Order: sequence, then C-alpha cells, then structure tokens
Amino acid sequence: MLDKSTIQQLRQLPIEAVAERLGLRVTRHKSLCPFHDDHHASLTFNTRTNTYRCFACDAHGGTIDLVMNRLRKDFPDACRWLADSTNILVEEYKPQTPSADMPTKPFDAARYARHFEHPWLSDEAKRFLFEERRLDPRVVRWCRLTSWTDCQDIHWLQTPYFDQSGLLIGIQNRNLDYKKQTKENNAPIKSHYSPLRFRFPYGARCSIYNLPVIAMLRPEEPLYITEGCSDCWAMLSSGHKAVAIPSATLLSKADKDLLCNLSDHLGTTFHMYPDHDAPGERLFMQLKAVLPSLEHHQLPLGCKDFSDYYVTSIKNKTT
Repeated sequence: MLDKSTIQQLRQLPIEAVAERLGLRVTRHKSLCPFHDDHHASLTFNTRTNTYRCFACDAHGGTIDLVMNRLRKDFPDACRWLADSTNILVEEYKPQTPSADMPTKPFDAARYARHFEHPWLSDEAKRFLFEERRLDPRVVRWCRLTSWTDCQDIHWLQTPYFDQSGLLIGIQNRNLDYKKQTKENNAPIKSHYSPLRFRFPYGARCSIYNLPVIAMLRPEEPLYITEGCSDCWAMLSSGHKAVAIPSATLLSKADKDLLCNLSDHLGTTFHMYPDHDAPGERLFMQLKAVLPSLEHHQLPLGCKDFSDYYVTSIKNKTT
C-alpha cells in the first residue's frame, strides 16, 4: 500500500509539468486532448486547482488521473510511474500484516552488507554500466555496485547508500529489464508481473548518495550535486567529486545542515547541471534556497540530463 503522504506529494506535482512528461505540448494552459481525436486544443489545465478537463469529451481529473488515463495504468502503477519520473521514492514492499498502527520496520543493514563485500556484476549489469552508460570501472568499484537476478529472471542492479563513515544505510534496486517489460508508449504489458523500475527495502534511507566522498574533499574544492545515482556515476566518471539526491523535499534537517557545514567550514563550492525539464529546474531552485551559493550549469540542447551529456561527450570523442 502506498503511503498517504507520498500520494499527496504526487497529487501536488504541477499538472502541466506532468502533462509534458506524458508527451503533451502545453501552450497557454491548453493542449490537444489525447483522449479523443482533437484538433483544437480542447484540454485545459487549471494551475490553481492543479487539475485538467477536456470540454469536448469531458475527460478530467488530477495528476494521478492523467497518468492513469494517458498510460492506461491502474492507480498503484500510475503512482509509481509518477514517482519514478519525478524522483520521489516510493516504498514497494508491503508489510506482512497490514496495520494502521504498525511501527516502521528498521533497515536491516547486516542482512544486506555482505552483498557489497565482493560485488558481482551480471552480463546485463555490465552492459548497462559500461556499454550504455560508458562509466569508468573505477567509479563502479568505488560505488560498490552489484547485481542479482530474482526468481522471475528479472535482472536488478543493486546500489548501496553509505553514510560518511561507510556504514550501509540504504539500498536502491534498479530493474535492468524495465524497458523490455514496457511498450513503446510506456503502457505495461499485460502479464502476471507488474514491472517496477526501482525497489527499496524497508527502512532504507536513500537521501544523499555517495556521502563517503565528503571525507575526500579539500578546502574550497567544488562538489557537484546531481539528480539521482546515474548522473552521479557520470559526474564521477568525468573526474568530479559528486553526491546525488532524489528530491530536495526528501532532505532531512541533518542532510541540509551537512551541506551547509561544508560551505561554512571547508569553503566548498556547489555546482549543478539540472535535468533539462521543468522538474529539474524546480529541484535546482529548492536546493538554491538551502545553498545560496549553488551554481547553475546549463546542459547542451538535446541532452536531457548529465548522464546523457556524459555519454554523448564520450561518443563524440571516439568518432
């Protein structure tokens, strides 16, 4: 069951930004309606109520409804798609005995730590990391990425989150077969298995990624903040020290204090290449409120995020 506060977060996402994520072209709060043969931009967005309505076919609703209707997903899968596309973490595992007053199960680090003592990469993981993402093998070793295959033959990349001292505090599992399990229009294939892109064990704390790099920072050295692990790997592979966050709204007070203290005591300068979309720019502005000195860097046209920019740069060097 999805957490109520997470669902509320998803409903509060700007409706026009969600529409653009779905491939709709929004101009002056209107777009062509995807739910009927529309030629006159009948779909209208109300940014005050954060809703949409088509005055021709009467399609209407909020952010989650728009995803459900556009991608033909049920409510849970629509929420997961929204969370995935906007970097909001969603707990994917259900408690064995659901209860409103059930305490949160703590993250069992001892159960998972052994997986990262001798990381192992499947052929699928190697293909993703080294052929698709063109990552430096030294970065993959530093991040202690490993992989596994579940009982349904789904291949997963396992990304550990450590605190500054190297203690395991969380894990992100990434579905390497996700693209194979979805159609080109992102609608799920009808099967007994509902594809998920990311999964997180109970209690996993996945806020700031790559915290051990902080101990290596020199005075006044730049630190790059990226949106998600993939961009962080690309930034590290390009020779920069970097951390990643999934969402500024998920940063705890301790996380914010940590970043501010780096600026105050080490003179650390912060830099960011926001994703080339509205959510990326919003994330930058949220972080800018915490770190006033955060410097904005613009991605080249055609590059959706830093990982894409990095891969493009590598390909250009080899041609």
